[in-house]
Amino acid sequence: MTTEEILEGLTAILQEVAGTDPAEVELDKSFVNDLDVDSLLMVEVVVAAEERFGVSISEDDLKDGSTVGDLVQSIQGVLAAV
Repeated sequence: MTTEEILEGLTAILQEVAGTDPAEVELDKSFVNDLDVDSLLMVEVVVAAEERFGVSISEDDLKDGSTVGDLVQSIQGVLAAV
């Protein structure tokens, strides 16, 4: 799965779960600082991403300063290992 495909899926998830403007979702954007996704919403985003992409994302992969790109890389890493 390409970076663009994963980013597109995450954009849809962020729009649905957090009401994020799709135009604001970029790889270098921080979930907390740039997209106003708090820890509770982040759990919902991760669960939705796990369901959508069929992966399991560990908490260690996502820290407070995580970016959209970090989550994309985590998803790609899990998919590559399968």
